[in-house]
Amino acid sequence: MGTRTQRRRPELAAFLRSRRARVTPADVGMPPGLRRRTPGLRREEVAQLSGVGVTWYTWLEQGRPINASPQVLDAVARTLRLDPPEREHLYRLAEVPFEPGPEGLSRRVGAEVQAIIDALDPLLAVVYNARYDVLATNAAYRDLFLVPPAGVAGTGLPNVLWTLFTLPEGICPLVHREVELPLMVATLRSSYGRHVGEPVWEDFIRGLSAASPWFAELWASCEVVVPGPRVKTFRHTAVGRMRMTSQSLSVDGMPECRIVVYTPEDEDARAKIALLRERRELLFPAADKEVVHG
Repeated sequence: MGTRTQRRRPELAAFLRSRRARVTPADVGMPPGLRRRTPGLRREEVAQLSGVGVTWYTWLEQGRPINASPQVLDAVARTLRLDPPEREHLYRLAEVPFEPGPEGLSRRVGAEVQAIIDALDPLLAVVYNARYDVLATNAAYRDLFLVPPAGVAGTGLPNVLWTLFTLPEGICPLVHREVELPLMVATLRSSYGRHVGEPVWEDFIRGLSAASPWFAELWASCEVVVPGPRVKTFRHTAVGRMRMTSQSLSVDGMPECRIVVYTPEDEDARAKIALLRERRELLFPAADKEVVHG
């Protein structure tokens, strides 16, 4: 048994005992019984309510090296009334790959996150979820990307991948698509592993494969990468090409979402971003107050 496993087992035992102690028989519709010395539920009650053997649950709570399936851990999590972060913590301690439920993929951002990306202007900022749905943008991002990404059936959200694979190359804002798009598809696949079989994801993959034979070809290659910093070249009809560095930042409380910030790579790009901002202020003197996905 490795050192990490040896450390996780006592943590698992302590975590389960503490969660069991806070759930009363009344919470789960059981009579309190007589001579109850245990705060909360007894081990045998947790086992019964979870549909597992008393010995198995006892060994789990004792931190013994036993195997646990996601289905059994979910049953225990329901009995102990674990919230989503606690459920994920249980999985990590039990060394079982954690699969967030379909509700785990965020579809909107709060006012605080929107305020953060707005404050980053003149840096370009956008919030994506794992499927590259656009959840929020700031004005600088909208300055550069003139064409709003197409909405995806079933989500109602604009999606960057759908846009980049279906726009004609001549008006696509991303230069060097032959390099960048395969990396984006490989990044998408690294997230897809957590959502295999979910209808919205399967419909998205199927729909984009039908709309873009190139996407279908790249998807079939099964390449996988994780998000990371990149230098990308974009084009704008008013100012031409500019090189930007992208950096992803995670967002607390928003699983599988990231703020992507684009920073000018050189003085030429910095000057062009400033020109786009001036152009916006001339065209829209009301200061672009409405939040628009783009």
